[in-house]
Amino acid sequence: MTRHITRTALGTGAVLLTSTLVLTGCGSGFAGDEAPTESSELSSSDDDLTVLIGSSGDAETAAVQEALDAWSEESGTKVSLQVASDLAQELSQGFAAGEPADLFYLSTDQIAGFASNGSLQAYGDELSNKDDFYPSLVENFTIDDTFYCAPKDFSTLALVINSQMWADAGLTDADLPQSWDDLGAVAKKLTTSDHVGLAFGAEFQRVGTFMAQAGGGLVADGKAIADDEANVEALEYVKSHLADGTFAYAKDVGAGWGGEALGKGAAAMVIEGNWITGALANDFSSIDYTVAELPAGPAGQGTLQFTNCWGMAADSPNQQAALDLVEYLTSADSQLAFSKAFGPMPSIKSAADAWTTDNAALAPFLAGADYAQFPPNQDGAADVIADFNAQLESLKTAEPADILGSVQSNLEAIVE
Repeated sequence: MTRHITRTALGTGAVLLTSTLVLTGCGSGFAGDEAPTESSELSSSDDDLTVLIGSSGDAETAAVQEALDAWSEESGTKVSLQVASDLAQELSQGFAAGEPADLFYLSTDQIAGFASNGSLQAYGDELSNKDDFYPSLVENFTIDDTFYCAPKDFSTLALVINSQMWADAGLTDADLPQSWDDLGAVAKKLTTSDHVGLAFGAEFQRVGTFMAQAGGGLVADGKAIADDEANVEALEYVKSHLADGTFAYAKDVGAGWGGEALGKGAAAMVIEGNWITGALANDFSSIDYTVAELPAGPAGQGTLQFTNCWGMAADSPNQQAALDLVEYLTSADSQLAFSKAFGPMPSIKSAADAWTTDNAALAPFLAGADYAQFPPNQDGAADVIADFNAQLESLKTAEPADILGSVQSNLEAIVE
């Protein structure tokens, strides 16, 4: 049965957003038909700058403040940092009041709505380092062929393994899975009465890795492809292992997300992003773990990536200074400092070697950048994904083709 989403039309600048630790999707809806602001007309003044962020904690806040202080001292322009308790709401309020922050964290599923109502300054082509960003990250923040904003960092998904459980099952580095068959085989060996072989969230933001490995996805070349046979094959594969008990959703093993499932010993392997390192270090420090690239599927390797950009307000009176600040914040030195402080990977290719040297054990996350897909960034896509996630919770007993047919109909309504 096809499920259609009823979308509420929100006023200009209003946002509907849900965010979680594990970077699940967030949605936005907007009304308005103002044309995007052209990047060639940046304002310039002596005004101070305001930067609005949604912080993961004290470490991130301190690192951003330190970078802003250093740039301010160098440039002579004062910058004030605002840490949002509800970033979406505070962004919307700023735009509605005509007093937005000059720069702000902006997610991929917010950009289309804010771009369509004229809230954003499209400055991507003005960046002196624009060719240094990973192309897939640029694509995340490109709307109607316009590159809006600089990706500030990113994360990918990989296979994170409890090293002790791996060894106890008689497995070695030679057994790291290279294919779906391999993954199924090691998951079976790792499954005991105490823990499941592989766990992950009941959501597209994890299950979507299998869709990518099968050669599918949700949107390609501007068209909805949710009902593609590759996606059916991917969900059939996942369903078969949910049914035989070697795979499980994190919630079904008593965990809120994959990191908790691994940390509590409820799973020997999980599919998670590089943010898991902080959780394991802080909450489950006794766990020895190994990170490996996800195995290839029928169409090759595939993973998902997640990112934010430095959004710039169309109403900012000092966009030239804001642009200079963005270039400073996305430089190799700044991004490597951020990575050391709170974990994200640099969004620029020139920092890759230094990051890999400093984080050799996490290199599989960065390797995923070469073949990662990203969730759709069309306005309303987050609502479709939320509905998809609700259906994935019953994948163990549902028909994958029926689920994907419903997602296809919903995607077509916003994409085509």
